[in-house]
Amino acid sequence: MLDKSKKERKRNNDIEPLINAQIKYNQVRLIDVSGSQLGIYSSSEALSMAFNAGLDLVLISEKSNPPVCRIIDYGKYKFTQEKKAKEAKKKQHNVTIKEVKMRYKIDVHDYNVRISQALRFLQAGDKVKANVIFRGREIQHAKLAIELLNKMANDLSHIAEIQQPAAKDGKNMIMILSPKKL
Repeated sequence: MLDKSKKERKRNNDIEPLINAQIKYNQVRLIDVSGSQLGIYSSSEALSMAFNAGLDLVLISEKSNPPVCRIIDYGKYKFTQEKKAKEAKKKQHNVTIKEVKMRYKIDVHDYNVRISQALRFLQAGDKVKANVIFRGREIQHAKLAIELLNKMANDLSHIAEIQQPAAKDGKNMIMILSPKKL
């Protein structure tokens, strides 16, 4: 694993940079611990400078000419990169789509239950897929389903906005609502 070629590293999607003896370039542009450029050195000279400082030589950019290396404490560098990745992962919110199913001949109480479900989902930050199901010849009453979905959108307009308007999907009528951005 120490002597991977550039193509093998790309194929394996390695995110680990080359360090110390893994760097096989003739010349490298060297950056010291404080971030100032030291100039262009042979990789063996750069490696010996890093070892004299008690640190590691890490390849930062392969694409530049000559490649850029930096003298840093690799363990500390790796720790900070992992910490940044964890922080970024914490801050992201995965939006899921929750579904509320009903028929176009729904009773008032059942409709209120579906509205409260949708409201709870929207307040949690999820999208809501309102699905009106047709059976048999009920598909002829698509206008009633559209009216029901529009009523639902109006009842939830204070917290939700229509992302996808009511549309037929086989024997179903579907509308997607997403929470309003503050």
